[in-house]
Amino acid sequence: MAESGFLDALVAEEHGGAGLSLADIEPLIEALGARAVPLPVAETMVARALLAQAGVTAPEGPVVLVTSLAQPVPCGLVAQAALVDCGDDLVLCDMAQLSPTPTGVTNALAARISGKPDGVRLPRPASGLRAITAVLRAALIAGAAARLCDVTTAYASERVQFGKPIGRQQSLQQMLALMAEDMIACRIAAQLGASQGIAVSLATAATAKITTSAAAPRIAASAHAVHGAIGISEEYDLQLLTRRLHQWRLADGSEGYWSQVLGTARLASPQPTVDWIRETVFA
Repeated sequence: MAESGFLDALVAEEHGGAGLSLADIEPLIEALGARAVPLPVAETMVARALLAQAGVTAPEGPVVLVTSLAQPVPCGLVAQAALVDCGDDLVLCDMAQLSPTPTGVTNALAARISGKPDGVRLPRPASGLRAITAVLRAALIAGAAARLCDVTTAYASERVQFGKPIGRQQSLQQMLALMAEDMIACRIAAQLGASQGIAVSLATAATAKITTSAAAPRIAASAHAVHGAIGISEEYDLQLLTRRLHQWRLADGSEGYWSQVLGTARLASPQPTVDWIRETVFA
């Protein structure tokens, strides 16, 4: 991954990167989610951009974004370094300082952390790290959702029961149609979140994360319902994608957390709702 050059896609050209925007690489993040890549590639890309902006040399290996010391960090067990949001500023530290330990979930790469971050400090984005990580999770969910739709539709067309493909059953066709609706909603929400770049507003990040996190369990449940027992088999890829969906749904705030953030922001404004949405979410 490091040799591919993708990790510096968001880094400005004057710092040796590609100078692309988050909207430009959003399809790449979806592709990472679609393949359940077991590395914090998107997080490392954002971290390297923030570090380059602050004139700090980035570590060579994978970097995770830590938005809470109380919550498991996705891919924390395979990260070399962490960029931690401490409220007032960001701290770049070795992952070992945070004492990462497994969560106990079988084959999960997420880590619980308990150490105190100490290292190079750099400016914190206005909305902190949680807003941008929420957008990353939204794009990963969108990618996994698209792959699950493809895999599930193909299986329904190939699996024959009682002399005909199960995909010809009206109930399954309805289920696949609802999966496709959720998948498209996730993609639109992820693209909306990425449209504002790394400095995304809380309202836009909340909209992206609420939409994708709420759809994730529905998509996972439908995929398993169509596949039946084979869907939970370790050698079958479906369980990799659905486990990631559940993990990304909760990471950096579930739909419940972000609904509260969005609702609080809306109630604080005297504007009519349509005007507020147009100026705040779609700015």
